[in-house]
Amino acid sequence: MIVWLNGTHGAGKTTTSALVQQLLPDSRVFDAEKVGETLMDITPGLPETDNFQHWPPWRPLVVETARRVLEYAGGTLVVPMTVLVEPYWREISAGLAQYAIPVRHFVLHADQETLRARIQNDTVLGPSPFRFRYVEPYAEAARTWLHAEAEVIDTTHLTPAQAALRIAEAVKG
Repeated sequence: MIVWLNGTHGAGKTTTSALVQQLLPDSRVFDAEKVGETLMDITPGLPETDNFQHWPPWRPLVVETARRVLEYAGGTLVVPMTVLVEPYWREISAGLAQYAIPVRHFVLHADQETLRARIQNDTVLGPSPFRFRYVEPYAEAARTWLHAEAEVIDTTHLTPAQAALRIAEAVKG
């Protein structure tokens, strides 16, 4: 099974995913961003883009990596990864379905004011123009398709531990 934690930067995906992993027996965190980082390391570089998700190889490589890890190790993969482009989500979810891999898709949501404050006050990464750029696209995706495709966990007033517990309880069902 895959537990996909979606939502924009500042919603708490990375922190929450580590806590979810501790609550779900036989689970591992798979950071699909590492697949993008591998593509960014190709030299000479791939065509210029502002987001590695736009490179066509990224999406099937995420599917294939997840499939291979599950085939090898079994259990559950917790995937903290923002996907705000609906066709990209459809491609990934269809690819996983092709291998009969069940996906529990959660969106960690927070209102824009909270997201901006979290990004601004991040003591690890600091304020990030890259992260700020995704606040409005997230809001648009949430309005148009994303919230309809996932189980929404509003993290505005939750700690990451509280959000993780809700997700783990939902998965264990």
